[in-house]
Amino acid sequence: MAICISRWATKLSQEHILAIQITRAGFEEALSLSCLSHFEADVYADHATWAARKEASSVRVQWDPERSITLAPLPWRSIQVGLSGPATRAYVNDWIVHIDDVTERVREIQCAIAGGALDTARSLLPAERPYPLPVGLALTIGAH
Repeated sequence: MAICISRWATKLSQEHILAIQITRAGFEEALSLSCLSHFEADVYADHATWAARKEASSVRVQWDPERSITLAPLPWRSIQVGLSGPATRAYVNDWIVHIDDVTERVREIQCAIAGGALDTARSLLPAERPYPLPVGLALTIGAH
């Protein structure tokens, strides 16, 4: 029997993992207001344009390397979206549809992985599918 200890949900005041469902309109609004966390020449005309947008934006986007269930690198990146100021207020007051505490599910997944039951772990993951981005939003967030 594997003994499983979650690396997540163990810090003081961070004992739970929440799955937060938001409206599609809210998500796309956040993306439309966003700025990449770093300058990209194929997204911004120049460094000054990027810096001005970054200063004005309450939403940051960065693309992080994706990992498999065993933490092996995968050949694509996943979006990370950070909110502040007005975007945070809209998120809390307008965009949230549902909140689930998924802490126990994550612990089950980690136990399955630790026990070598990768198929079981995968079966406990939520279904993922590509998000159909409007072209303008894809350009805004550097999704290419």
